[in-house]
Amino acid sequence: MSRAKGNDKARNLYAPAMRYFAVVAELGSIRAASRQLNIASSAVNRQILWLEEALSIQLFERVGRRLRLAQAGEILLAHVKRTYSDFDATMSELDALQGLRRGTVSIATVESMAETLLPVLVSSFRKQFPGIHVAVTVTNSIEAARLVEAGEADVGFTFDPPVTPSLTVAYHHDLPIGALMAPDHPLAKENGLSLSDCVRFPLALPARGLSLRVRIDAAMAQIPGNLRTFVEANSLRFMRALARDENVIGFQTLIGCEEDLDSGRLVFKNLADLPLQNDRLSIVTSSRRALALSPGMFFNHAVITLKDKLPTIAA
Repeated sequence: MSRAKGNDKARNLYAPAMRYFAVVAELGSIRAASRQLNIASSAVNRQILWLEEALSIQLFERVGRRLRLAQAGEILLAHVKRTYSDFDATMSELDALQGLRRGTVSIATVESMAETLLPVLVSSFRKQFPGIHVAVTVTNSIEAARLVEAGEADVGFTFDPPVTPSLTVAYHHDLPIGALMAPDHPLAKENGLSLSDCVRFPLALPARGLSLRVRIDAAMAQIPGNLRTFVEANSLRFMRALARDENVIGFQTLIGCEEDLDSGRLVFKNLADLPLQNDRLSIVTSSRRALALSPGMFFNHAVITLKDKLPTIAA
């Protein structure tokens, strides 16, 4: 919105006497003001006289055919200018909200976020801004970060993003990786488990490219002997299904498996291995481009919501 357009809106919203006063003060003439306002000179003059009477003070000094602001007029003109400036700022904010009705947000996310948390984020965001187009790409952690870095996504939800100057980790929350298993699994009642306890049973391992696999491989490297892998997959939902139905052990953070845990179909067992501690869920944005209005509003909404929900889930 141009400043001239903003001033027009401000003057239309403000009292006519103040509007006429400001134009007369600027031009120094009732006649000139009437031409600019396209209002009869008599109407402009009546408004100025009414204003002086209402304030019980003289606003102009008459010097020949010109009008010069008196001291009180200078004070009032400064107030009017501040008011117009405030209106400009208000109109800019209203235009920004108008823009939110037509914006677009592109999101790259890991699967676990797409299971439960991201739908909550998008749904609550769209209740406020139903006209915003939201595009979501579900992928692995490395690709989610790459899409943001390449400018193909505005906001990314990923685990352990790469350290690079082109990415900004705008928010993060550390979560442990645990073992998921059916309630009747032999280890379901055990406490103080480690990965070495789990490898004695069939496992469902995340595929390479998932951040979970990097940490699991680091923990596996510390365990002697052969690994009894049952299956390897790039879908956390698929691995949870195996853990429910085939009595194998899967590995995941608490994000995405809330429904299985709440229903009692699976149990989550913390593991003592250091590489499996503090898997870092991060919201990433590009450090090379400022977020546009709609993505910026979604980002703020996501941070506020996750700060509220993640500690509850982790507990």
